[in-house]
Amino acid sequence: MLSSPLQPVPERTESPSIADLDSRRKRESGVSSTSPMRLRMEAFIKEQQELIVRELEKVDGGKFRKDTWTRPAGGDGVSCVLQDGKVFEKAGVNTSVVYGTLPRAAIAKMRVNHKALDPDIDSLEFFAAGLSLVLHPQNPMAPTVHLNYRYFETMDKNGDGKAWWFGGGTDLTPSYLFEEDAIHFHRTIKDACDKHDRDYYPRFKAWCDKYFFIPHRGESRGVGGIFFDDLDEEAKDQEELFSFVQHCLEAFLPSYIPIIEKRKDMAFGPCEKEWQQVRRGRYVEFNLVHDRGTSFGLATPGARVESILMSLPLTARWVYMHEPEKGSKEDRILGVLKNPAAWI
Repeated sequence: MLSSPLQPVPERTESPSIADLDSRRKRESGVSSTSPMRLRMEAFIKEQQELIVRELEKVDGGKFRKDTWTRPAGGDGVSCVLQDGKVFEKAGVNTSVVYGTLPRAAIAKMRVNHKALDPDIDSLEFFAAGLSLVLHPQNPMAPTVHLNYRYFETMDKNGDGKAWWFGGGTDLTPSYLFEEDAIHFHRTIKDACDKHDRDYYPRFKAWCDKYFFIPHRGESRGVGGIFFDDLDEEAKDQEELFSFVQHCLEAFLPSYIPIIEKRKDMAFGPCEKEWQQVRRGRYVEFNLVHDRGTSFGLATPGARVESILMSLPLTARWVYMHEPEKGSKEDRILGVLKNPAAWI
């Protein structure tokens, strides 16, 4: 029997996305210890972002500009940036939450480190959340610092988690070497690592030295810290790894604030400022040529480029055939960058 043209045609309704379901869950139930790990990680990094920004504003005396953004496909972020401050020439503290779909080629690539991923599916839902921080001080005697902690998860169409892993780390990049600063930074990180596994610090310190090496310069970006990636159920259970990442991120303020407070008002001249600018040039080279996070971010459809490039300094300098004088303070830091040291 033919339908009457006057009969209403049922509307097609699309199933809510995983991002929509998660938003509803947060509105109705909040986030607790029984929530999916992706929601707990999101809540934690946003809480830490607010704390870190407050403490850095106390150091600088200025205020961060805060920009919030959303992704049509799901997710959001907050970019907090301070420029031309009293202490920081440029400082950025960003959080990002991304929902998306991995194509088959990306799944195949990730299976190298995560065998739990099904190689026979054409696409897979994913979630990624992280906090990234880069601080470039005005004073050449004060070191730049970088931090990133992140969580990645794949899900089925219902939002049930499948494969997952944590990554991250933090590293210090001085223009002038103060050994006590490097020792304090590394010791604070080691204390956080040792709460979970005494093998973590030496293992992740070596990984950091290797990762932040600039091959075309034959030198490291800075004096290191820790770096790790792809920590999943083969390393430890999810709760233990989440606790590890929490302790590492919470160790940032005690690892860096005493250093910046000690160095921010030291005397310097034009020569020291020029050397700082040369070293920042190296920082830019690494981030744009070798950093996987920058490459991944710029290659992600709908990515917020301004937030990704937040890590770059406001100013930098490239001097043709620049060589520091032998035996100088500049030559001393260069020697350490070419031969990573064991600080503790």
